Amino acid sequence: MWQEVLDRMLRTMLTDGTMTVVMPNGRQHTYGRQSRPLVTVRLHDLATVRHLVMDPELALGESYMNGTLTIDDDDLQGFLALIVQNIQHAPRVWWQKPLGKLRTTLRRLTQNNVAHRSRRNVAHHYDLSGQLYDLFLDTDKQYSCGYFRHPSDTLEQAQVQKKDHIARKLLIEPGMRVLDIGCGWGGMALTLARNYGAQVVGVTLSEEQYACATQRAAQEGLSHRVSFRLCDYRDVQGAFDRIVSVGMFEHVGLPHYDAYFNAVRNLLTPDGIALIHTIGWTAPPSATNPWIKKYIFPGGYVPTLSETMGSVEHARLWPADVECWRLHYAYTLRHWFDRFNANSDDVRALYDDRFVRMWRFYLAASEQTFRHGHQAVFQLQLSRKIDAVPVTRDYLYTPTLGHATQRAAE
Repeated sequence: MWQEVLDRMLRTMLTDGTMTVVMPNGRQHTYGRQSRPLVTVRLHDLATVRHLVMDPELALGESYMNGTLTIDDDDLQGFLALIVQNIQHAPRVWWQKPLGKLRTTLRRLTQNNVAHRSRRNVAHHYDLSGQLYDLFLDTDKQYSCGYFRHPSDTLEQAQVQKKDHIARKLLIEPGMRVLDIGCGWGGMALTLARNYGAQVVGVTLSEEQYACATQRAAQEGLSHRVSFRLCDYRDVQGAFDRIVSVGMFEHVGLPHYDAYFNAVRNLLTPDGIALIHTIGWTAPPSATNPWIKKYIFPGGYVPTLSETMGSVEHARLWPADVECWRLHYAYTLRHWFDRFNANSDDVRALYDDRFVRMWRFYLAASEQTFRHGHQAVFQLQLSRKIDAVPVTRDYLYTPTLGHATQRAAE
């Protein structure tokens, strides 16, 4: 019975591209337009078929991780590209709709990231072995979207360009006091101190990241300009000329958006500027993918602009600039995926085969969602005063024009 139900589901869902599915009983079914590229998937037991019928969003990743769903030539990227392209338009079958609605309805409850829960969620992902991230990130360990002036840019180029673009939006001047919320392994904070003369405080909840960032500052002789704290953003005190937060807002949680942006406002000086860089969702709000929530980012959520900007308004902050990056993260993720694959034996030595398959699925699914789904990156440039930022974007693209020069010209 379950094989017949899955067959009907796939005939409704798969209209673009071509997929052949080999069922556990050996029968082959081909779906789509009978054109290339052709992806062949093999299901190895009835439990996997049943799970895919009842909860495909969770079952797909789990089945690949567990080896009960395999793809010929391990063409994971091709398989997930086909799935993501089709799922955007395919209607849910009637028995899956209540589960989807329930997850969306409960997203505020599941996103209630109070301080102790935030620490636990961060540890789940960011306190994995530091060696793991060395195997696929750039040399500065930027674990966020690069900025590709050209699709052919290297990962290192794109990450340098990302940091430069953010620094320009922050209008950094020597001696400014900067807060980096969710500082990762310290790359952004160290760049702002080394290249722009800022005094930076970086905060993180990850013990691994804190230890690494502190060590890097000491090794570069920048400990007098950069300090890192194992600290929740809600516990930070002081006044800062600039605030930067890259890839952290996804972990704040819906119920805490007002608290987050109120903290940004209260920590900024009157002339201050903040730059919030986050993954965003360009369709109506929905729940976090259950597989991502369970295995990769517990407590994580990709916000829509509509959900975010209400809290910006409540905090009485000016949205000085809102920029949407579209394919940049897809390019970034492909670099990570290729590097991860090239070093998969080393990853396997750190963990096991299942972990390798889990992370391959995570990186590939994320890339294809940025290519064919509703994910993008939003950069919100925020200020307390209407005139804290120049009235045009010219300053972002003039190599020698700094903040002081621009304001004098006005």
